[in-house]
Formats: sequence, structure tokens, C-alpha cells
Amino acid sequence: MHGADIHAVDHTGQTALHWSAVRGHIQVAELLLKEGAKVDATDLYGYQATHVAAQYGQTAFIYHIVAKWNADPDVPDNDGRSPLHWAAYKGFADSIRLLLFLDAYRGRQDKEGCTPLHWAAIRGNLEACTVLVQVGKKDDLMVKDKTGLTPAQLAADKNHRQVAFFLDNARRVYDTGCGANTKFGKLSKIGLAPLLWCIIIVMLITYIHSVISGEYTMNMTAAFGMFAWSGVFLATAGLVMFYKCSRKDPGYININVRGSQSQRDDEPLLKMELENPALLSGNWSQLCITCKIVRPVRSKHCSTCDRCVEQFDHHCPWVSNCIGKKNKWEFFMFLALEVFAMIITGSAAIMRIVRDPDSPSSFGSWIYYSVFQHPGVASFLAMDFFLFFGVAVLTIVQASQIARNITTNEMANSMRYAYLRGPGGRFRNPFDHGIRKNCSDFLLNGYNEDIERLEQTSHTDEEMGMIQMTSAVSQNGDNPLHHSNGTDHNCTDSQANSKPQSQVGSSQCCDHSKRTDRTPLGLGLGLGRNSASRQYVRSLIPL
Repeated sequence: MHGADIHAVDHTGQTALHWSAVRGHIQVAELLLKEGAKVDATDLYGYQATHVAAQYGQTAFIYHIVAKWNADPDVPDNDGRSPLHWAAYKGFADSIRLLLFLDAYRGRQDKEGCTPLHWAAIRGNLEACTVLVQVGKKDDLMVKDKTGLTPAQLAADKNHRQVAFFLDNARRVYDTGCGANTKFGKLSKIGLAPLLWCIIIVMLITYIHSVISGEYTMNMTAAFGMFAWSGVFLATAGLVMFYKCSRKDPGYININVRGSQSQRDDEPLLKMELENPALLSGNWSQLCITCKIVRPVRSKHCSTCDRCVEQFDHHCPWVSNCIGKKNKWEFFMFLALEVFAMIITGSAAIMRIVRDPDSPSSFGSWIYYSVFQHPGVASFLAMDFFLFFGVAVLTIVQASQIARNITTNEMANSMRYAYLRGPGGRFRNPFDHGIRKNCSDFLLNGYNEDIERLEQTSHTDEEMGMIQMTSAVSQNGDNPLHHSNGTDHNCTDSQANSKPQSQVGSSQCCDHSKRTDRTPLGLGLGLGRNSASRQYVRSLIPL
């Protein structure tokens, strides 16, 4: 560095490391830290580099200095606000996920009594509130600041109706005893599998007693008997698949538990995932705050089972289990077998009463005669038709998704998941290898591998023209990647727009009647995004 002072500060006490956090320049920070810069250096407001990075949404920067340089992800500033407060206030959901993954204290109250959830509610950041509530408890929703207001009341006071409704609804869920640890929550984990099991058994008994063994004037032929009994065999096989699907591991991913023997207390949990490709590429949504893991791209945390499930499809209350990679084959077989069983048994029941020679010729009289003369068959048919259409539709939907190698969860969240968006933001399923391969892999192996198909991209004339224009601009000295951080800030911007410690007056946050959406006392004006952070690669680029 040719004699430059690595610890030099500006008029607000900020070092070069603070400024590298503004832009999320990991390579610069790495060089500074190797030359002796202090990772815990604070400015006049008590901001460390983690605070500044959280203000500007530089998630990769936080990840790097915590995982490699043991920076404190939960240190408070002079106003008692941690990096989690900052990320929640600015609405950077990825930074919130990472900080919570690092065990940042979500219940910390600053000098004004505000928790991170309070600040997210004040700014109306619905996604930030969602992340904090999902990992939190009822107490987080009921905490009051020094003015006696809860996060929901603050959101309503700021006219953030959607956020206020979400927080009120979350509180009502806890109040009605629907939490995972309540009696109702534990009962919901049992699900409806016992009820469905009883329904199928009762229908089978009714079918055998009323259709196959019932008293009729015409004897049952051998062919009809084989046809009628085949429905029983299919239904029984479906029950076996139902039991296996209900009891089988759907693909739970092992939980990371901090242990005294495997990990020191001062060693960040994230160090175990330092080289994880998902984090290196900036896929922070794959961080599971509850399980403390970096989950595979197609997995999801099930709130009912409280576990992450690989290739999560959906949680089915009728089988009292999640449907995932390891039990989706049994689930589909159960549906298919029961659909065929209902078709056969329903047809046999109709044939049984239609062939009754004593039945009247008119339709109305025939219905009346069948209900009162064959009540068992009539009740079986009613239940069979009632269940058939719902199960048949579900089977068709599952078959369609299997043919495309996509899950129910991915279909419902196709606009949220980045890996399902192709060029131009259009839907693209990278795991679809064609109907033939998708179906053969699923039926033979029981699941599909998470292997993305390779595509050869060809540039259109318009794309080639844009490339030439970009090249021409670059040659003229205007680097189009200069603003890769997602903002229009230059290093020569005014202090109000670029300095992470800048303030806009001494607004008293305890006086919520005078609160505005401007930055409160001590909170910076960082507006940067973390798109530049996603350019971080495995090996640091030498300067």
C-alpha cells in the first residue's frame, strides 16, 4: 500500500474497511484485513463494518467477514441497534436470513425499545416481517417499545395495512392455539391419516358385504367375480402404499446442531458451510434459519413438520406427512391404485343393481327402489363418487408434474424462485429433461435427480447488437459494470447518499406520532443492493 495508514479515519471515524462495506467490495476488504485492518473498528456512532454492510444490503460481505474474519454479526451500535435492526429497517431479507442463521438476537431492543420487527413494521417491509415472524415466537409480536406500541400497531399507525394485517393474523394464530407446541398444533401433526384409513376400510367392508356378498336374485358369474374382487386387491395395495407414504421419511435433511465437541463456542456456525456453492453464488434463500443448514435448491422448510424436506412437493394432511423426494413414488402409486380401485368397484356396484330383474323400468322408480332395496350399495356408490373426482384430479395433476419434473411447491412459487426464471424473467424449468426421461427416472428410480439440463444458447441479432454497443461503450471508457451494486452512488457522491453513517436530523423515534419514513437517529441512508455481492467467486481476485 506504499505507506498508506490502514487505520486512517475520516471526520466521522470511519476507516477504509467501512467504505468497502458500503459497496460490498470483498476483495478490497480482504486486502485491508490482511494488511492489519481491524474488523471490529467502530466509527463515532458505534458502527462496525457489519452494521454498514447490513445498511446497504451487502449480504455476501457480511458472510465473508463473519465466516473468515470472525466479525461479530450481532454487536450493537451506540443506539443499541444491531446489524439485524439495520437489515430489517432497510428491508434486505437476504441479510436478515444470514444474520438469523448466525444466531443474531431477534428480540434485542434498542434505546427506544424497538426490536428488528418494530423497524420492519415501521417501514412496511412485508418480506422482512415475514422472515422475522416465521422464525420468531408470539413474544416477538407482543413486545412494546417505549411508547407502548407493538409492531402491528406501528404498521397500522404508518398506514402499512398489508403488514399490519399480516402481523395481526400471526398473533391470532398464536392466540387460537395453532402454534406448533400447542395441543391443536400437535394434533395437526397427526393429521387426517387415521380418518382416511378408517374411511377406506369402511368402504371396503361395505363393498364386500353389499356388492360381492349381497343377496341378489341373479348369481354372480366367475368373470364378474374376478372383476369385482380385483377392485378389492387394488384398494388393498393402495392401502399398503398409503401406509408406506405416511410412515416413510419424505427426504428430511439433517439438522446442523452446534456441539461442544464438534465446534468451539467462538467459531461461527457458517464456517462449516464456507465453501458451499449456494452461498458463493449468492443464493441466500437456501439458508434455513431453523435447521441451520444450507438446503438444496428444490427443498423447503415445512412449518408443520418443522424440518427441511428435499424436493419438497407439499404437506399432505390426508397422509399426515410431507411429500418429498423419498416418498413421492409411494404417494403417486397410492393415488393411482385408489383411482383404479374406485373405477372398478363403482362399476361393479352399478352393474349389480342394474342387473336386478325386480327393479322397475322408470328411472325415478329405479332410483327409489335401489336406495331402499340395496342401501349398502347406494351408500357405497355415493361415497365412491364423492371421493373419486377429487382423487382423480389430484392424480392427474401429480402425473402432469412428474412428466415435467416439477413439484407442487415450485408451481405455486414459480415467480419467487430465481432458478425457475430464464432470460427475460420468463418461466423456465431447468430440471425438465423431457417427458420420457422424467417419467422413466421417476417410475424406475422412485425420484428424479436435481440435475439441470444443459442448453446451448444462441445469440439473436438484437443480442449481438447490444453486445457490440456495450463493447463500444466500454472502449470509450464508460464501464457498464461500474454500478453493479444496484445503486447510482459514486464514491464522490454527497455524504447524504453515500456515507453509511450519515443522518438526517435527530428524529425522536419514541414519538411515533411524528415518525416519518425517513431514517431515524443513528440509522444510515444505505440504499445499495447486493447484486454486486453475488459476483463473489470462490477465489479472491488479486488487486
